[in-house]
Amino acid sequence: QTGCFYGLPQIRTCPQYPKLPHDGKADVTKEQSGNCCKYYETYSQKHLTGGIMACWCTHSICYGFHCIPVAEGQNDVFSAMITRWPKAPSRVVYDFACALGPYCWTREPEFFADTQFIIDGFHAPGHTKCSPAAFLKTYSAVDAELIHLNSSAAECGNSGMTRIWKSVSYMVQAHAILYC
Repeated sequence: QTGCFYGLPQIRTCPQYPKLPHDGKADVTKEQSGNCCKYYETYSQKHLTGGIMACWCTHSICYGFHCIPVAEGQNDVFSAMITRWPKAPSRVVYDFACALGPYCWTREPEFFADTQFIIDGFHAPGHTKCSPAAFLKTYSAVDAELIHLNSSAAECGNSGMTRIWKSVSYMVQAHAILYC
């Protein structure tokens, strides 16, 4: 009854960082989201509630998911990786990778030392104040292998889940897991 289901076992607990301001709190202010205004404009002003945060590979395989009480933030993605992955992924494609990278490197610099945090082509145009260093297009210009990377796998998977979210929200976990 955890609201969490990953194919990977939990191998460590999520560390606490008491010396970091706002750590463990929802990412809801423009100041906390850094220079990127896209998060604030997309989620915070609309007062969106939570739902399900799923982790997908580029082959459209869902690694797992967990329920989130408020709008998705960097800590949701960070917590999933730090508690489940024995080694950090070499590449993370995420809508708000511009904020997720610094968030992860600040908390666990050794674990995420070799991880690239990249914004997919679909979401990049909305990141008008972010450095192109966070865009998949920038990396693809130098590394031809990235041209074929399915950076929309999570978007495709999440769009399929929208059909069940309302129904699942009324179910106990044992029943909901059958639909996800």
